[in-house]
Amino acid sequence: MPSLKLNKIVKDYGNGPVIHGLNLDISDNEFVALVGPSGCGKSTLLRMIAGLEHTTGGVFSVDGKDLTHATPQNRNMAMVFQSYALYPHMTVYDNIAFGPRIRGESENEYDKQVREAAEKLNLTSYLDKYPRQLSGGQRQRVAMGRAIVRDTRLFLFDEPLSNLDAKLRTHMRSEIRSLHNQLNSTTLYVTHDQIEAMTMADRIVVMNQGRIEQTGSPLELYDNPANIFVATFLGSPAMNIFEGSVIQSGDSLRVAFTDQHVVSVPAPSKSSVNVGDRIMVGARPQHLIVTTEQTENSLPMTVSYIEQTGAECFIGLEFLGEKYSLVSQDRIAIEAGTQVHVAFSKTHLFDKNTEIAL
Repeated sequence: MPSLKLNKIVKDYGNGPVIHGLNLDISDNEFVALVGPSGCGKSTLLRMIAGLEHTTGGVFSVDGKDLTHATPQNRNMAMVFQSYALYPHMTVYDNIAFGPRIRGESENEYDKQVREAAEKLNLTSYLDKYPRQLSGGQRQRVAMGRAIVRDTRLFLFDEPLSNLDAKLRTHMRSEIRSLHNQLNSTTLYVTHDQIEAMTMADRIVVMNQGRIEQTGSPLELYDNPANIFVATFLGSPAMNIFEGSVIQSGDSLRVAFTDQHVVSVPAPSKSSVNVGDRIMVGARPQHLIVTTEQTENSLPMTVSYIEQTGAECFIGLEFLGEKYSLVSQDRIAIEAGTQVHVAFSKTHLFDKNTEIAL
């Protein structure tokens, strides 16, 4: 399987670039997820790699071979679309066999490929059916089958599960990851769903406004976000962000949110923080704790709502007019409108001006 290299990729539709000199290396057999909000450029980038969009600048190469201007059919990549893109008048068998047929392969060759793909994807009993007779998950497996029989160098997935219900998405995540492992393939997977990215990918690339904000393993990005954008994009509910001023530095920092609301947090190890600096204190909802009484390191907050899901308790909080979230695995018996004291069990610190992690 190939390695993919993107060097200074630019896309400009005439009103200014939507992809800004992007660099990315993807290794053999790696499963990489591109994530980011709608309009960040992730699907545009995937389509450029597939050859469905022209690049304005930069170079795509696979195993060192420049494919920037190659036609889609000469890139030997397989793309699976959100909409499945199946031929409605063809059976499952004919949909999967379509590619090998137009490439001129013999019936014996493509029949073996189709049946092997169908077996991998649990589609053997559906080969005589038409797309309209299939569920959404089955249609997506047919689309994946068409990709498999290409004997492709790269799999490109463009939000393939977004049309499926939550239960089916969970099932299909494991199927796609299992297929990736079976084929020893190199996979680039675009999604807006951070859960898909966190559970499936070896590495996540977080994009924002046509630029890469951070790359790394799922847990690396979750535990050590490079900036506030990554910190608040990964994780659900999103990380809580508090703005304050440093009034005492050292091994720990005293941070004042107001004159009456001051907490201590561990000082960052990789950068210095001085008295008077404005910083942002981040805390994931799982790292906020309801305390029975006020302590030196707790903040008074008002409960706006509480949701008991059985496994977890979700609590909405208000502090100084801003809204925050707390998640607990304990069943906390409080009502909306109650004032509680909330402490931090773990924090992340960011520069107020640059929003970069300290």
